Amino acid sequence: MKISQPINLTPEERVALQIWAHGRKYPLRLVQRAQIILMAADSQQNQVIASRMKISRPTVQLWRERFLSLRLTGLEKDAPRPGRLSKISNAKVKAVINATLHTTPSNATHWSIRTMAQAQGLSRMTVQRIWQQYQLKPHLIKTFKLSRDAHFTEKLTDVVGLYLNPPDKSLVLCVDEKSQIQALDRSQPGLPIKKGRCETMTHDYKRNGTTTLFAALNMADGKVIGDCLPRHRHSEFIRFLKKIAAETPPQMALHLIVDNYGTHKHSRVKTWLKRHPRFHLHFIPTSCSWLNLVERWFRELTEKRLRRGSFENVKTLTTAIYDYLNNHNQNPKIFVWTAPVERIMAKIAKSKEALGTLH
Repeated sequence: MKISQPINLTPEERVALQIWAHGRKYPLRLVQRAQIILMAADSQQNQVIASRMKISRPTVQLWRERFLSLRLTGLEKDAPRPGRLSKISNAKVKAVINATLHTTPSNATHWSIRTMAQAQGLSRMTVQRIWQQYQLKPHLIKTFKLSRDAHFTEKLTDVVGLYLNPPDKSLVLCVDEKSQIQALDRSQPGLPIKKGRCETMTHDYKRNGTTTLFAALNMADGKVIGDCLPRHRHSEFIRFLKKIAAETPPQMALHLIVDNYGTHKHSRVKTWLKRHPRFHLHFIPTSCSWLNLVERWFRELTEKRLRRGSFENVKTLTTAIYDYLNNHNQNPKIFVWTAPVERIMAKIAKSKEALGTLH
């Protein structure tokens, strides 16, 4: 008869095992294993332990050996199990991956689980498991565009520098227009949400006019200065600049991050800026709206207030926008920029390298 190796516990191990053995919040399997080791440490034989705990003697022997090799860690987690052997060969898995990455079906732009399963002679669940294992998602697509601005690096460094290291005695404001916001009224009233059914709305709508929201996001406190105007010409932009001047401390310099829209570079705008030297415009590179953080706030406005709204006229729309703006400013959320220029340039270089490889 094989004699089990004795178990000697350190004071710390004994305390931990006693906590597990008598704890009510721990899984039953952990409680049982702790009790086995405590009795084994008191020199009780495997047969006696098995009888008292109403388990088999091999089970007692298993956990004794596991504890001797891994100590407490061996009791907390089960050993990995091999599972059922795969019936799909590695060559078949490779064929599915290559077909997903390098081919398309004759009648579609991308593979679906079912079309791939039919083409490869597999079940759809097998294809799904392969795609999930190798993180392949042919049904998804993301859009992108690399800026061709000749002064991209200089503008990027300027704007990111304002985010990460704003000048003293100044405010950094992200300014932009959300133009052509439509006052859409659904053709029929929607049904409210209830148990077992989501809220519904008609797919068609009636257009009742548009408005343009001028917004300036304060990077220091997250508050937004906003104004809804019927158009977005240079005259409306100057009016909004006057509103910014009236609602900010007069002793502070104002650094405005704006895009390359022609309104911002109009001759009358430049003349107005010369008369107000505390205003400084910083232009983002072309095709880089992601660099202006007010776009992030516009997304919040669209998702939370506009997309599922129904507005019978422009006045109702502007009232909803102003209500959202006022509620936001009562408990503003600060958007923090964290990416340094070096990280952004590294990603752009990687994208250009990938594009060069493809083309």
